Amino acid sequence: MFDHLLNDAQKSIRDEVRDFVKSVPRQLILDMDEDKVQFPKEFLQEAGRLNLLGCRYPKQWGGREMDWVTSCMLLEEVGILGYIFACVFGVGAELVCDAIVLHGTDEQKQKYVAPLLKGEIFAAECLTEPRGGSDFFGATTLAQDKGDHFLLNGQKRFIVGGEGADYFLVYAKTDPDAPPHKGISCFIVDRGPGVESPYIYGLMGCRGGGASRLVFKDVKVPKENLLGEFNGGVAIFNTMMIPERLGTAAMTIGAARPALEVATRYTSRRKAFGQTINEFQGVSFQVSEAAMLLDASRAMAYTTARAVDVGEDPAYIRRMVSETKKFVTESCQKVAHNAMQVMGGIGYTNVFPVERIFRDLRLASIWTGTNEVMSMIVAHEWYREFAAKDGLDLARDLEMDAAEAEALDEKIYE
Repeated sequence: MFDHLLNDAQKSIRDEVRDFVKSVPRQLILDMDEDKVQFPKEFLQEAGRLNLLGCRYPKQWGGREMDWVTSCMLLEEVGILGYIFACVFGVGAELVCDAIVLHGTDEQKQKYVAPLLKGEIFAAECLTEPRGGSDFFGATTLAQDKGDHFLLNGQKRFIVGGEGADYFLVYAKTDPDAPPHKGISCFIVDRGPGVESPYIYGLMGCRGGGASRLVFKDVKVPKENLLGEFNGGVAIFNTMMIPERLGTAAMTIGAARPALEVATRYTSRRKAFGQTINEFQGVSFQVSEAAMLLDASRAMAYTTARAVDVGEDPAYIRRMVSETKKFVTESCQKVAHNAMQVMGGIGYTNVFPVERIFRDLRLASIWTGTNEVMSMIVAHEWYREFAAKDGLDLARDLEMDAAEAEALDEKIYE
């Protein structure tokens, strides 16, 4: 953790979350990885009891009125338990609650945010569908206006907390004839009649988070559970991209940290050819690269968090968040790779936790928007941003700083 980024209040919360992390039983980590525990309710209940969930939100609803830097710190610290712990910690308190706090009514906040932040109920976000994940506007789940309620039908999949959550944030088509970005609404859907989770996924890693398919069959959703404006789901989706992707980056840093620390300790003790293997450049350079990537990831995540906190231009934030998600997740996967490589065969066994960390982190570049989509967003926003201010923030025309810059006949563009 970069302690120099934190003020005294943030350091105090950091110490609280570290005490909490230390208290989590080792057996819970093992049982979740073996799918013996499908959803860690006790873990979230204790986090709520300690007032660690949703630290950014108003105290009125159970938060601490902190900022994104604090949230990133919390997610990083929780992530060292394992990526899935940060996932379930963040999905309800950082994703679902964010949508309700920013777009919901006071009645919705009282009913769904306050008890979740106390650890009394749990929530999940439902976005991905069987026909596609990144194609958000291609959603086929349908909510029909029936006068005094909406009738919801459709499927969502890969839903962390699908098994375990008490309510769901669900995006659905409400005007199939409208342009895709103008015909989607967002709903708060209680688990009840017609809400089924018939299939729990067998995952490579990140087990124990209740990742399931959700099926909605003629679910009656009260009118008061529409979140935000009717056909206004895109506005909620756009704000949700910050907690989804920035939160993912922060938790990935935390999940990668133990791999580097375990590998550092191991290579400082393991001997070969008469010396500890950290004396060999083939080993120490891989460890140094991992340390550099982890620090660079943290620097990028917390710089982006600061940009969000000070209210930078939304398009700029969209680019920074997308860059951060891609860079951090790929860098942290390399951290885990290097850690396993320098440990050799023993790193590939479950004698050390590196193999679990390696499996868990593979999800990071896939979920909350694939990294290919992140590249697409970054490219779009960078070109748009450049076109809007081409050269305006520079002290000179850089293109002219070449010996033959005035050879205009050589500058052919068509």
